[in-house]
Amino acid sequence: MASYHHGDLRAQVLSSAAELIGADGPDALSMRDLARRAGVSHGAPAHHFGGRNGLFTALAAEGFTLLADALTESVVAERFDRTAVAYVRFAMSHPGHYAVMFRADLLRPNHLALDAERNRAGDLLAAGMGTIPQERLTISREDGRRIAWSMVHGVASLCLSGALPDVDPETLTLAGAHQLFGVRPDTRTDPDARTGAAGER
Repeated sequence: MASYHHGDLRAQVLSSAAELIGADGPDALSMRDLARRAGVSHGAPAHHFGGRNGLFTALAAEGFTLLADALTESVVAERFDRTAVAYVRFAMSHPGHYAVMFRADLLRPNHLALDAERNRAGDLLAAGMGTIPQERLTISREDGRRIAWSMVHGVASLCLSGALPDVDPETLTLAGAHQLFGVRPDTRTDPDARTGAAGER
């Protein structure tokens, strides 16, 4: 059996959990299988996280941290279309985290670390929406924020589920952002507009 420092065990278990959940979904997760996959003792995940909901909560908090980090550059650049693509790219790259982040039934309520990271990601999404000029909105900014989130969450969820097998998620997201909240950037001055989502990679 491998030997782990405290922090190493936590990271290893979360990494293995993300992999298993990404493949089979959170409802199929077995703590015994997770321990075997992570190479730790049978009781280690439950002892360290306090059960399944503790594990899911820690994984969700880590997911929101990763999401916030993924959004930051585009928000600073005041490019909502890139923020939308960054959201979907995160979801497609971290399906195990994404599968639990919005499942309130799996998560511990009023968890300080989870709430803090969720709020940080939410604030960045709101800030990204705030970069859209008022003249491009025909609805309230708050409704615009909800619609924008619904779009990126919907694209990510449909693509992850296999419902849109022949669609490139980033290209669709970029097109949706431009359709909903403004004209496509001028290809004469914006190189990203010439390449679409490919220029975002």
